[in-house]
Amino acid sequence: MSARSKARKRALDLLFEAESRGLNLGGLLAERVEKPVTEHPLPEYTRTLVSGVVDHWRDIDELLTTYSQGWSLDRMPDVDRAILRLGTFEILWSDEVPDSVAIAEAKALATELSTDDSPKFVHGLLARIAEVKPTLA
Repeated sequence: MSARSKARKRALDLLFEAESRGLNLGGLLAERVEKPVTEHPLPEYTRTLVSGVVDHWRDIDELLTTYSQGWSLDRMPDVDRAILRLGTFEILWSDEVPDSVAIAEAKALATELSTDDSPKFVHGLLARIAEVKPTLA
């Protein structure tokens, strides 16, 4: 697993933990940077991803709501919602990876961590967001 993939997984862990425990994501990130819970500090790319999701939270959720046909955010599994938020941030606001890589990485996370139907759903929704990206500027 590449360093970026590991950083994405750590970012996903933080998003999922914050939501499932009802914590403020920005506060959780600050806490983990200040007092890591593992022997390895959070990778810089993990911090970039989580901070980016925090900064664009409303826009991300609005886009996911708009383009997820027949699925409200509340209806999505928590892990899928977190994966989609990360993927959407990478596609729209991160110049560090191509859109196709962001989509593939999100799909891989969904394959590893979610339901049998999740990889297809995650891939389709993020591909749609990448498709409409030029119209969102």
